[in-house]
Amino acid sequence: MTTSTFPKPSTELQKNPLISFGRGICDYSEVKPSDIAPAIDFLLEQAQHAVDHAVDPTTPAKWNDLVESLEDATESLGRSWGVIPHLNSVADTPELRAAYGEMMPKVTAFFSSLGQNLALYQKFKALNQSAGFAKLSTAQKKVIENSLRDFRLGGAELPDSQKPRFAAIQDEQALLGKAFSDHVLDATDGFIHVVHDLTELTGLPEDAIAAASDLARQKNLQGWAFSLHFPSYYPVMQYAENRSLRRLMYEAYVTRASELAPQYAKGKLDWDNTQNMLEQLRLRDEEAHMLGLANYAALSITPKMASSVEEVDLFLTDFARKSKPFAQRDWDELGEFAKTELGIADGIQPWDTAFAAERLKQARYAFSENELKQYFPLPKVLEGLFGVIQTLFEVQIKKADLPTWHQDVQSFSVSNAAGHVLAYFYLDPYARPGKRGGAWMDDARGRRELPNGEIQIPVAYLVCNFAPPVTVDGELRQPTITHDDVITLFHESGHGLHHLLTQVTALGVSGINGVEWDAVELPSQFMENFCWEWEVLEKMTAHAETGKPLPRELFEKMLAAKNFQNGLMTLRQIVMSLTDWRLHSRFDAKSAQGQAVLNVSREIAAEFNVIPQPEISRWINTFSHIFAGGYAAGYYSYKWAEVLSADAYAAFEEAAKLTGSVLDAETGKRYRTEILEVGGSRPAAESFRAFRGREPNVDALLRHGGLSAPA
Repeated sequence: MTTSTFPKPSTELQKNPLISFGRGICDYSEVKPSDIAPAIDFLLEQAQHAVDHAVDPTTPAKWNDLVESLEDATESLGRSWGVIPHLNSVADTPELRAAYGEMMPKVTAFFSSLGQNLALYQKFKALNQSAGFAKLSTAQKKVIENSLRDFRLGGAELPDSQKPRFAAIQDEQALLGKAFSDHVLDATDGFIHVVHDLTELTGLPEDAIAAASDLARQKNLQGWAFSLHFPSYYPVMQYAENRSLRRLMYEAYVTRASELAPQYAKGKLDWDNTQNMLEQLRLRDEEAHMLGLANYAALSITPKMASSVEEVDLFLTDFARKSKPFAQRDWDELGEFAKTELGIADGIQPWDTAFAAERLKQARYAFSENELKQYFPLPKVLEGLFGVIQTLFEVQIKKADLPTWHQDVQSFSVSNAAGHVLAYFYLDPYARPGKRGGAWMDDARGRRELPNGEIQIPVAYLVCNFAPPVTVDGELRQPTITHDDVITLFHESGHGLHHLLTQVTALGVSGINGVEWDAVELPSQFMENFCWEWEVLEKMTAHAETGKPLPRELFEKMLAAKNFQNGLMTLRQIVMSLTDWRLHSRFDAKSAQGQAVLNVSREIAAEFNVIPQPEISRWINTFSHIFAGGYAAGYYSYKWAEVLSADAYAAFEEAAKLTGSVLDAETGKRYRTEILEVGGSRPAAESFRAFRGREPNVDALLRHGGLSAPA
């Protein structure tokens, strides 16, 4: 049987934008909520047809007949379905959300059924044990091995009597994760605070005031409006001298999606994520026990680099102990400065922290984040980023004209030296209503060899939430971003490069696919290091008004301040990682009630953190990484991979001692070949050793972060 015998779309369905783009790129602006159900129903039918063909006794257990045929149909479903959660994240509407929610159970049920299909599992085992297995490529073998593992984790070996419950768990988790994310977005969108007296905004930068004025106009309000989207919220916390305003914004932010939020969320009690978290943890615990594992943390690490639950716990607690003295020093300095220099006699409060830190940085290093921001117009930053990528990895990045979902979205092609297009990517840079907060890279299409022998090139989404351009005195100013935003952009581009530059043609392990979750942050965190190099910043900065590059003197101040308060920031991330880990390894979710999840976060903060967790804080209710973002029992991977990325970057520092430049093409070529191009086709530990010639070492990370004693 070939794909030509698969169900064909009707003439009407062929016009559906979720069907018509085929192997191409979706026309996102044409997708309507009413398109979703008919397209996905048809693609589910096609995919099920492929499954039925795969398990048919007459279908040989061979790569082309079994894996490639199945992959072809399920990938078509995955690409079209992937458009829907993407649009839900970047262009949410009530109608789209409803249509997405309606189809999610069907899609989840289908992919859950794949994992539980014993006949399909047996076919993959037969291929694994066949004489033909030895003739497969390394990547193809890895796909088979990963598939067998995923079948086991997907419940294929469960008794038939337990499979319906296991499938129901997957469905319920998917719905709860979507609801969690929706609640956070709604609670964020649902808050607006209007200031009517400009004197209340003393200390705020001009562009933040202009943005507040723009937001008020958009909302048909008088005055200056502030939201809980980060580009609106954080400048208030960082610069506003009005302590009452800072407190109001802080309390609104940390009570989002909780039982304390109604006064900020128009009485929407159904946005409270307290019960949602408990239900997700119970389901994860039940899933792990059904698979014979002690807890969800044990299930989570099965496909990761870490070898045991205890190893991760030790890694985090040891890191916490090493960073705590540095964090305590930072906190003591901040408290003393707030008391003696800012007149905060009653003790520094959470709504004072960012403000005091910014003032202390200005006092100590004689520059402000807002001053620095003026040197980073987004177009110039992109020019610099692309220059780094082109120099290191021997590619060319050019503007493309792909269909987009919003007027602010840009698209680009990535070509080799001969001009052959290797990949495409989108950049959606600005925050806006209806767009989920944060930044991320996502896979729009993966690299693979098609049944006809052609290579399908990859496509990626890079999504950020920078402050949009604002109008000042009737003039639209070019958008400038903070240095932290620059780091974010480089971070997401690192993920993108991992996906876009792969040379693997087996979809299951091409790009980021199949990469251990605790190693997937290596390429992203690696790219962040270039944001601190003079030879990079010199070429990617131009003052928004004068056009002059960043002065070397300001760069030196910025470099001196690089690890300012890094003890606190490092410990904060470790505490979040430990909260995630302990919730999934030690928490009794089955008997827990009420604020039990919050209480765990408080206990860990009390044990490891140096900053008391405020009574009002419900930060855990918006911890989307672990309750809606795929990082459950995996948030530790940021620090785990940071060890790898810092050590990988040290190779470029070593090269610079010989060549005079960290943009060393030879080292870049080796990094591209051994890390980026191989994707998930071999274990991440092997890829790291192939690049560095040894096991990873934590010394570079501690040195970069200022968390080691001077030599």
